[in-house]
Amino acid sequence: MFADKQQVTELVAVQLKNIFATNANIESFQDTVMKRVERCFINCGNKYYSKDNDFVFSPFHSVQYSIYLYYLANTIFREKGNHDLSTKIYYLNKVMNCVDWYYEISLPDIFCAEHPIGSVMGRATYSNKFFFYQGCTVGGSNGKYPVLGENLIMYSNTTILGNSLVGSNVVLSSGTLIVNEEIPENSIVFGRSPNLTIKQKSEEEILKLTSRFWK
Repeated sequence: MFADKQQVTELVAVQLKNIFATNANIESFQDTVMKRVERCFINCGNKYYSKDNDFVFSPFHSVQYSIYLYYLANTIFREKGNHDLSTKIYYLNKVMNCVDWYYEISLPDIFCAEHPIGSVMGRATYSNKFFFYQGCTVGGSNGKYPVLGENLIMYSNTTILGNSLVGSNVVLSSGTLIVNEEIPENSIVFGRSPNLTIKQKSEEEILKLTSRFWK
């Protein structure tokens, strides 16, 4: 890990103090958060996330910092139920990185993003190897929430809403809108509900197509 844990701790404290006038001690959560960051980044195929079989983290890499802040807010909520501090860290992530990843949702152990500005990750059942770009949305509709399989790639401005079941090894092309649909595994999806185009592929084809995202 390239970032110094104490440096990151102090950086978050200063940002919370300057933006929200909050004195926050997050040091006791840092070991757990860094373990979550390590597991996530070591499995990411992006060259900036790991090197020589070790993970790389810099708070000055905005996407890495976004993921770190999500894990921090989520960890504090899970371990202490501290809505006040978790809310402020979640808000800090919105202010600094223009992402909306609420601390109560359970993003997976292994996920990543590229240029995720404007992404909204709402309540859903997420699985590992989840990757998304800018403007992507996952959320509920009429009290129903999506269930997402492993190795899901959401290209820019794609949306999954409501009672949707998305299988594993699925790629959503830019602008795809899925509402209350069942998407089979090993497929590429185009269009907008209820007029989707689903191209089924072999598992080998999808894994080859998505191999650059993961180790």
